[in-house]
Amino acid sequence: MRATSFLLVGQAVGVLGGQVWGLETEAEANAWPHLPRYHTLPSLREQAELQDDWTKQRREDIPRILQKYGVDAWLVSQREYAEETVFWSLKSARQFSARRRSTLLFFANASGDASSYTWIDNTPKLWTELRAILEKEQPKTIVVDTHPQIAFSSGLHAGELDAIKEGLGPEWASRFTSEPLVAVEYIATQLPDRAAWYRRLQSTAWAMISEAFSERVITPGRTTTSDVEWWLREKIQQMNYTTWFHPSVTIIDGDRRFVLEHEDRDVINYGDFLHTDFGVTALGLNTDTQHLGYVLYPGETEEEVPEGLKAGLKKGNRLQDIVKSNMKIGKTGNDILTASLDQMHQEGIEGKIYSHPIGDFGHAAGTLIGMTNLQDEVPVLGDLPLLPNMYYSVELLVEHFVPEWNATLQFPLEEDIQHVGGDQWVWAYGRQETFHVIRTSDRGALRAQGGNV
Repeated sequence: MRATSFLLVGQAVGVLGGQVWGLETEAEANAWPHLPRYHTLPSLREQAELQDDWTKQRREDIPRILQKYGVDAWLVSQREYAEETVFWSLKSARQFSARRRSTLLFFANASGDASSYTWIDNTPKLWTELRAILEKEQPKTIVVDTHPQIAFSSGLHAGELDAIKEGLGPEWASRFTSEPLVAVEYIATQLPDRAAWYRRLQSTAWAMISEAFSERVITPGRTTTSDVEWWLREKIQQMNYTTWFHPSVTIIDGDRRFVLEHEDRDVINYGDFLHTDFGVTALGLNTDTQHLGYVLYPGETEEEVPEGLKAGLKKGNRLQDIVKSNMKIGKTGNDILTASLDQMHQEGIEGKIYSHPIGDFGHAAGTLIGMTNLQDEVPVLGDLPLLPNMYYSVELLVEHFVPEWNATLQFPLEEDIQHVGGDQWVWAYGRQETFHVIRTSDRGALRAQGGNV
């Protein structure tokens, strides 16, 4: 994307259920380079209709998932404010929590037309009806989400498990088993129908970053990193989106490498190298993006961004390509990490890889490819296989010597990708290949050699 310091708002329209709102046309969506655009969400009613249709399609896939892992049934149960993790991907868009005792039962090979059952009940009648269905279907294995280390497969509360065992009796409790990949694959699997809206969410996130990293928001010498973070929060609210984490804006310089917490100066000045970690949430989907920016001195153009910074970004793009090329379906995250780090070092690049699934959650279900503190392997989560039809966040950093500053700096980047078949992954929207630049018309500022004044 060519960095821009001005806001472009999409004027093309799309239609859903007769409602019109600002969207890219198909031709614009396929054009490159992109100019990121804000996308207005449809009405709350239409959002709910979209989400419920997506959930219906996903729930229809549960028998296939159970068959794949050789289990007969899956029991999910919770009470209000004590929901299972997977509940949030199973529920209706009109549900804000579980009610009473909300219990769901799914079968791999049901004998009748119904492959799933739902109860909202807090009386013994629930257990009577549940036992009757189990007697009819006679599942030999019933998955319950009690895995000790995988959050998406360990959501069944201990007290609820005790209540289920008491309600169903020892015969059925003896058939309970843990198969973590049932919940993981259900949450991880994304529908083709979601892709268009996921792209629009990505475009909106990029547009917010592009505006935040511009002179419309940043005045060198006055604006702080915290100011920009809160501007992003307000912009999210203004657009009726939400987010799953507070935005981060950081100044990277030779005295302080990239860190997650702000400790030193936070006033943005001319010549500053900026980083943001930012995501938006809407329609049950989440994004995660890390971009880089540069504050131009008065009179400078974007071509005058220091060559050392440009080279560092290019090196980060190369590591993105390496990771993406090693993401083979069925390989474990640890295998992908090892192959990617080996190739990275063979090409003379120093860096770290800490990539993760995304989609229903910001850090979603699926295998992990490294963590910031685990560059040899990630226990348990790194041993899971990479699944098809996922969204994935390629998160990493490279180190690069910037001769203009006589310093080795870190270049953190993050972009989301989606699986499109085979071992092919594409950027969900795009990736940053040039800096966001903050221009200024202030001619009164002075530039000192090797620093800011």
